[in-house]
Amino acid sequence: MAGKQAAQPFRAKKGDEVVVGGHKVGEARRSGTILEVLGEPGRERWRVRWQDGHESVFAPGSDAVVSPKAAARRAKA
Repeated sequence: MAGKQAAQPFRAKKGDEVVVGGHKVGEARRSGTILEVLGEPGRERWRVRWQDGHESVFAPGSDAVVSPKAAARRAKA
């Protein structure tokens, strides 16, 4: 289609915040800060420091909501 650009997928970056909904009834949402983006676009994994302090490598799904640069947003508040 001439004149139209394809939408580019959002790419998470180091410092962005991720929030993930609970996967079971009664399970709370969790949030964390992305420390590192691993892998290729479309097959990414993120090293995340969760709000409880533990770190893990997380494979994002459709329920992962990313907000840009958590630290920069807090600094503005």
